[in-house]
Amino acid sequence: MSEPLISVAAVVVAFAVGSIPFGVLVSRAFYGTDIRKSGSGNIGAANALRTLGKRGAVAVLALDALKGFAPTLAAGALGGPVPAALAAFASVAGHCWSPFLGFKGGKGVATFLGATIALWWPAGIAFGIVWVAAVIACGYASVGSMLASLAMAPVLWFGLGRIGLVYGLVAAVLIIYRHQENLDRLRHGTENRLSLLKAPRQS
Repeated sequence: MSEPLISVAAVVVAFAVGSIPFGVLVSRAFYGTDIRKSGSGNIGAANALRTLGKRGAVAVLALDALKGFAPTLAAGALGGPVPAALAAFASVAGHCWSPFLGFKGGKGVATFLGATIALWWPAGIAFGIVWVAAVIACGYASVGSMLASLAMAPVLWFGLGRIGLVYGLVAAVLIIYRHQENLDRLRHGTENRLSLLKAPRQS
């Protein structure tokens, strides 16, 4: 199969896998609630930590990361770096605009992390370092997510060259765009804080 065909298939499959709303599924199946109706209303791991607790957050984080990691790794193995980068972006886009949720969704951060690890695993370590440092410094998961996402463009450029740089930039723009509400709350001083040491459940 030629690279263009692999790329098309990778985008379709990655978008479909990325659109699976694991935050909603985990909250309903194991906690008898809908994560969208608690905390910030987001379907990602940060809101899962606030509303479901640490175990629920770990489950959502792992599953959301996996749906970025698996399609990207498969596309890279079958077609190389270009299909892998396209699959990575498609999986993030699927999480952000899931057909299962009426083309609504989350911020794409965990899925972006999983895809980034599949592209070049040292970048995943760099992401985690930046995210943790930012959250400890300011207390906002949203700030950590945006800063870590922005940091991936030069990191992926170092590891993958131009393809990594382009993917990193485009994905970071998407993630920051999805954080518009967070940016507005940050400006008004109403953004939800996140403690890495203690995250009590909220009803």
